[in-house]
Amino acid sequence: MSFSLHYHPAVGEEDIPDIPRNLPHRITDAIESRLTLQPHQYGAPLRKTLKGYWKLRVGDYRVVYKLEKEDVLLLAIRHRKTVYDDMLRRIDQDN
Repeated sequence: MSFSLHYHPAVGEEDIPDIPRNLPHRITDAIESRLTLQPHQYGAPLRKTLKGYWKLRVGDYRVVYKLEKEDVLLLAIRHRKTVYDDMLRRIDQDN
């Protein structure tokens, strides 16, 4: 089964410009090779206030996503220190 990728607008506007220059290709490769094929196998479910969301670890960066049938909704690509607080803010803003 193949999954389709969909990006939250903030990923392109805020997250990608903040990623150090040596990492975008590594993160893109991880997303395209892992999340389009088996997002359940490569990702880990989040708990507590982010229950229902998943994370993919790429070095010190985390890709936070949500699965909806055959779609992977990419909601954040941030450093591990800030990704979860930033994700909670995005969820609050979208609601």
